Amino acid sequence: MTKIRGIDIVLINKKKVGTDAFNAPIYEDVEKVIANVLVAPASSDDIVDSMNLYGKKAVYVLAIPKGDENTWEGQEVKFFGQKFKVFGKELKGIDHLIPLSWNKKVWVEAYE
Repeated sequence: MTKIRGIDIVLINKKKVGTDAFNAPIYEDVEKVIANVLVAPASSDDIVDSMNLYGKKAVYVLAIPKGDENTWEGQEVKFFGQKFKVFGKELKGIDHLIPLSWNKKVWVEAYE
C-alpha cells in the first residue's frame, strides 16, 4: 500500500526589525521549511471562487499538515523553484473528524 506524502515547501514569514525615517515598518524575511504539504493545481471551481471572492487567480491549493501553528494568510511560499503568495482565509477542519494528515487548506497565486 502506498502512503500519501506531501513535499517540503518554504514558508517566508515577515519579521519586523525596525522602522525607517518615515516611521514605516521594516521587515526581514525569515524562511522556515514546512514538511509534508500537499500541492494540487487549483480546480476550475477554485479559480472562479477565488476570483469572485478576492479578485485573485488561484494557481495551486496547499493542504497543510495537522498540528501546524504557522500563520499562512498573506505570506510568501516557495516550491517547484518558484515563489507564490498565499491569499484568502485558511480553511481549517476539525482534526479528529479528518482521517488523513492534513486539516487546513490555502490558495496561492503566482508571485514573481
